[in-house]
Order: sequence, then structure tokens, then C-alpha cells
Amino acid sequence: MPTVTASYIYTFIALMAVSSLLVFAFMDYAEAFRFSSEVRRLKNLMNVVAARSTEVLTLTLATNCTAEIFVQTPTTIGSKRYWLRLENDSENAWLEGGLGDTPLEGVDLRVYLPGKASAEGYYVSEYGAARLTCSLDGSFPRVKLASSSDGD
Repeated sequence: MPTVTASYIYTFIALMAVSSLLVFAFMDYAEAFRFSSEVRRLKNLMNVVAARSTEVLTLTLATNCTAEIFVQTPTTIGSKRYWLRLENDSENAWLEGGLGDTPLEGVDLRVYLPGKASAEGYYVSEYGAARLTCSLDGSFPRVKLASSSDGD
């Protein structure tokens, strides 16, 4: 009789080990699926902000005046905060973004703005909107990204 009881215990332990492996594998899969969904939502938001940046740049160049646009943004994407940053070099201007509280260097998510412009500023997710301000510096457009709660 003791061997039958021992075999039941070994079978029960093996079933627990296999079920634990399955549960942890499913949890990893769900986390990977959630992360890809959050990245997709961040890319969509970046496309909206880049389009509005292009809009404010075009408006400023056409009217030769300072323009300001507010973009309503979510407080979080999924359960994570995010950040957006405008950057430029001598050739291009672009919008970078990422998940987390602080802007990082060397990010993979980048949307280029058409034309040459001086771009600066960042936005970290919070309550309120992102503010895009564009003005002309001589004949060169300058676009700035900030939070609507930041005073200038």
C-alpha cells in the first residue's frame, strides 16, 4: 500500500509542476501582449502629435505669426506613464516617445516632421493637454512641446 500512496503523491507533485509552468507561461504571454498593445497606442498618439506639429508649423509659415495648439492626451497608456520629446539636428526634426517617467536617449519610437524646423521640449504624461507652440525665428520656424500646465 505505501507504494501506491507514494505514486499518487509523485503524480500530484508532477501535475502541480506542469500546471505552474503553464500558468507562468500564460502570464508572460499576457504581459507581452499588453506591452505590444501599449506600444501600438503610443505610436498612434505620436502620429497624432506629429500631425498637429506639422499643422502648427504650416499655419505659422503661412500666416507669419505665432501659433499654439493643444493636443488632448491620455494620462497613462495602459497602466504606464509615457513621455514625448521634440528633437532636431541640422537636417531633420522629429518626435520621440517612450513608456516610463523620464525621456531616454537612443529610443526606437521616432516620427519625423516634414521640412526643416527647430524643435525642442518634452511632455511627460499627466492631467492636461500637450501644448505645441510655433513661432518664426527670422524665416526659420521653431516648434516647442510642453505641458499645458507649464507657464511661459
